[in-house]
This record gives sequence, structure tokens and C-alpha cells, in this order.
Amino acid sequence: MQKKVRTAVFPVAGRGTRFLPATKASPKEMLPIVDKPLIQYAVEEAVAAGAEKLVFITGSSKRAIEDHFDSDPMLESALAQSGKHDLVQLIRDIVPAGVTCIYIRQGEPLGLGHAVLCARPAVGNEPFYVHLADDLIDNDPPCLQQMAAEYQRHGGSVIAVEAVPANETSRYGIVAVDAENDNRITKIVEKPAPADAPSNLAVVGRYLLDAAIFDKLQNTGRGAGGEIQLTDAIADLLADMPVHAYSFSGDRYDCGSKIGYLKATVAYGLQHPETGESFRAHLKELLG
Repeated sequence: MQKKVRTAVFPVAGRGTRFLPATKASPKEMLPIVDKPLIQYAVEEAVAAGAEKLVFITGSSKRAIEDHFDSDPMLESALAQSGKHDLVQLIRDIVPAGVTCIYIRQGEPLGLGHAVLCARPAVGNEPFYVHLADDLIDNDPPCLQQMAAEYQRHGGSVIAVEAVPANETSRYGIVAVDAENDNRITKIVEKPAPADAPSNLAVVGRYLLDAAIFDKLQNTGRGAGGEIQLTDAIADLLADMPVHAYSFSGDRYDCGSKIGYLKATVAYGLQHPETGESFRAHLKELLG
């Protein structure tokens, strides 16, 4: 039996420049998909996978995330006085009982690897999740829950991967795997050109990492883009312990891009119990 994964890390310090001006004063993680911000979908997925401690690595202009997960007695009182008790319960349940939120400021924008390293004091010496909120994955059970089951099967670290077109490898970390050895990763390269890519299996925004990654990050120099890359630290980790690629079940929406965000909004709008039927009718009318 492997250790239970109790902590989830959310790197949310990025500026979200692809969505300017919408993200000038509001974090990209607070962009809504129908009626919930991206970061709430991320938190719900982590909690469903057993996370009890949520660690947000934040930067400037990210206060809205803290406010979203904080209690708001004045709003609750106003809703209760209006008889909207269902909405009172809805906002109280944003952070379930027994779940703790911790906020750590990333002082410099030194990349994903540095953001994860900032979480070390809160994580300690236990395995932990890393969840990138702008990779929205729709499935039941959620992606992190699938990965937790995979981790219980063979231990080590687990990284979510997805096959991508060969001409898109330069946008991702790309892995080579030993398919006959529980898809153990044998090589990982950050954003290789198609001719240099070891496969077309791309790392997406879900990780279940052994705490040994922190020592690797501590000694990782700046890589692609002049940033401390999590991919480089994982490459160093491969020599010490198994890291497995996991091809998850579900539909992934890259909400860090405008088209991915729009696709997610349509997909979730069609599923939503309040909007699905009328939204579907509207789309049919719109598209003729």
C-alpha cells in the first residue's frame, strides 16, 4: 500500500497574457466555465482524489483566488435574508469541511519548476499532486483520481500524458516510455522540435510526484525560456526512481488558449442542468 496523497499544489502565478485585457486585473484561473471558475474545477478534482491540503502558488494580482476560497459572511447573510438558502450552501461548499487552503507567493516568475519548489515547506516529505488549472479535463472519475489509483498499483511518480499531432510537440514536454514496464518513462524532453521528439506523448497538466522531486528542483538550473523547468527535474528523477506515464480517460480542453476555452465553455454549457437544453436549441438555430 502506497502513502495516501493528501496535498495538491496549484501553480497560479502566471500572468495569463493570452487573455488580455480580461486578465489585466483578474487571474486567468478565475475565468468562468459556465458558472464556476477554472480554479474551482481544479480544486474539486483534487478533493475528489483525496487532497486535504490545497497549496496555491500565487503572484501579484491573484488576490481574487484567495477571496474566492475564503468565507464571505456578509454575502451569506444577504442571501439567507432573501431566502436563497440553496445559494448559501453552494458558496459554503466551495471549500469542503476538513480541507485547508495555503497561499505561498512566488517572488519571481521563474517557471513551473520554481513554482513547485516554492510549495516544499507546505508539502513536506509526502507525495503530492500538481494541477494546472487551465488544463480542464472532463471525466468521471476525474483525472487525478484515476492517477491516484494508478499510483496505488505501482508507486513511483505518475504523469498524465496525451497523444498529440507530431507537429505540436514543440508546445509540450514529450516522453518516451517502456510500454512493457507499466509505461515507465525512459526519457522526457521539454518542447522538442518534431524531428527531435522521442514520441508524440505529451505531458499535460496533471502530476503525482514523489517528494524527491524537490531535491532535483533545488539543483535544476534554468532551461528552456530561461526558466526552471519541472520537466528537467523529472528527467533527473528518472535515474533514481520510476516515473510512469498515464494515458488518462477523458476530454481535455486547453483553456490557456482562446479556442480551447471556447470549446470547454460550449461542452460544459451543453452538460449543465440549467442551460443544456436551451443552449443546445440555440446552437442548432444559430448553425442552421
